[in-house]
Amino acid sequence: MVRKPVSTPPAGAEPGPAAKPADPRKRAVDALMKLAAERPWHQIELPDIATEAGLTLAQLRGLFPSKLAMLGGVTRLVDEAVLAGTSEDLAGEPAKERMFDLVMRRLDAMAPYKAGLRKIVPVIRRDPLALAALNRGAINSWRYMLASAGIPTEDALGHLRLQGAVLLMARVSETWLDDDEPELSKTMARLDRELNLASCIMARAEDVHRLTAPFRGLARAICFGRPLKARRRERASERGEDNDDYAPAI
Repeated sequence: MVRKPVSTPPAGAEPGPAAKPADPRKRAVDALMKLAAERPWHQIELPDIATEAGLTLAQLRGLFPSKLAMLGGVTRLVDEAVLAGTSEDLAGEPAKERMFDLVMRRLDAMAPYKAGLRKIVPVIRRDPLALAALNRGAINSWRYMLASAGIPTEDALGHLRLQGAVLLMARVSETWLDDDEPELSKTMARLDRELNLASCIMARAEDVHRLTAPFRGLARAICFGRPLKARRRERASERGEDNDDYAPAI
C-alpha cells in the first residue's frame, strides 16, 4: 500500500499573504487552532478567538456555543474536504484498501491543524465529558466517511463498524501526531496493523451475528408474543373451529 503523500508546507514556514476565509465558521476554527498551537488550551479565552478570527464576540456566539464545539468544527471541515475529494477509483477494491485510502486522505485534510491538535489532544483525553461529546460527533462524521467508501452503517452491525472506525482513527492519530516524516511511514504502518486487527474483529462479529440469528428470532417471539399463526389457532380452538364436527352457519 504505497501512497504518495500530499505535500504540506514545512513546519515553521511563514505563510504568504492571504485574505481571511470568507466563511466565518472556518475563521473561528482556524483561529482556535492557531491559538492552540501557541498557548495551553485552558488559557484560550473566547474573546481571544473572536479577535483572532476578526469577529465580534456576538458573532462568535452565533456560530459556536463553546471552544469544544469549535473543536468539533474541525471535524466538519475535514469531513467536507474528504467528501469533496471522494472518487470511484477504489470502488472495486477490498474494504481494507478503501479504509486505508480514506484514513490517509482524512489525515491529509487534518494536516493544517496538526500543531494545534498536538497540544489539545492530551488535554481532551483527561476530560471524560469532552471525550464523550466529541465521540458523538465522530460517530456522525464516520457515518458519512464509511458511506463514501461503500461500507454499510445501517445494518445490524452498523454501530459496531462506526465505533470501530472512530477508535481506529484515534489510535492511528496517536502515531500521526508524532510522525514528522514526509512519507508518514510510521503512520501508514500503524494504520495497516490497526486495519488487520479491525478486519479480524469484524469477521468474528459477523460470524457470531450469523450463528445467533435463530436465538434472536426465538427471543423476539418470546418478547413480543406468540407468532400470528399460533394466536389464530388459539382463537379458532376457542370458537370450536378446530373440531371436525364444526360447520359454519350458512
